[in-house]
Amino acid sequence: MSTETNLKQAFANALGVSADRITDDLAYQGIPEWDSVSHMVLISELESAFDVSIDTDDVIDLSSVGKAKEILRKYHIEI
Repeated sequence: MSTETNLKQAFANALGVSADRITDDLAYQGIPEWDSVSHMVLISELESAFDVSIDTDDVIDLSSVGKAKEILRKYHIEI
């Protein structure tokens, strides 16, 4: 599975939506499914999918799919 597919699947799993709804401009609270609770589920999904531990500042800063890609690059994950 490509890292892009892996990222989309992590978001889809956490938010309970289909992977085709996951685009770079999808933003926190931009859809009803991405609320504060699902945000924490998303962090867990991303950490599991990419075998990283995301620090608190990055958890707070993760505001969109595009931003998630940027944050994961800090952890040497190329998407």
